Amino acid sequence: MEELYDQYRALLFTLAYQFTGSATDAEDAVQDVFLKAYDIHLERLEEPKAYLCKMVTNRCLDLQKSARKRREVYIGPWLPEPIRTPKADTLQTVLRHDMLSYAILVLLERLTPTERAVFILREALGFNYPEIADLLDKRETNCRKLMSRARSKVGISEEERVTAKTADLKWVSRFITSLEQGNVDHVMSLLSEDVTLVSDGGGKTIAFKRPIQTRDYVSRILASAFDSIKPYYHELHFEVAPLNGETGIILRSVDEIVAAIFLQLHRGKLAKIYIVRNPDKLTRV
Repeated sequence: MEELYDQYRALLFTLAYQFTGSATDAEDAVQDVFLKAYDIHLERLEEPKAYLCKMVTNRCLDLQKSARKRREVYIGPWLPEPIRTPKADTLQTVLRHDMLSYAILVLLERLTPTERAVFILREALGFNYPEIADLLDKRETNCRKLMSRARSKVGISEEERVTAKTADLKWVSRFITSLEQGNVDHVMSLLSEDVTLVSDGGGKTIAFKRPIQTRDYVSRILASAFDSIKPYYHELHFEVAPLNGETGIILRSVDEIVAAIFLQLHRGKLAKIYIVRNPDKLTRV
């Protein structure tokens, strides 16, 4: 069982994290599953990968029930917890390989738990439909319908690849330079007309209680933010960081992490800005 834990821990964590959007819940799910699995005779595990994935999926389906209740009273928009995915660590390398982009994780909140399970198993982990049907105890035709419905809800057609254009290192560095220099005009030139800014403070720090949309409104918000933090520029530091398998931004104040920021591009312009400020969600960055 220890060998199975070493072999499948990364895969199961990736599945659970993308299902729940919480690294803590994902770790708890994986630990719970292996504690239960210790009572099972290894001879019964003809397909350990499928069996363990099924157990984790069922555990996450249970977790989603309580999570949805918590999010009904959550203050402001809810965003997934960011996690570091450095290149040097073998576990994190596995995570990056099977990790949906942060923007896609945000979209998955539109799905029912079962739709989300099918989507992640298919698009992130590469399971085929017969395997997904076995994991979820459903018919293959039903899984295909769930996948089609999930794609429709997140706005991805059957012909499109499940990807979101994320900012590369060069793009992020240019964005950070503009922020550090307080060059609001240049930042504005990077925004698309229908750009959306979403911030998650969870009621524990300053954040917008609803998404800010359109370049006009987002530009006003950013300009106001620049003015308010000018006296503290010497205390703030932006840095590029490997988050969720992509190039993210961390904002520090002295030795404290203030925010994790994700950028999504569309046609060469900034289409989505996700800012995680809830301190409970910044412990892993």
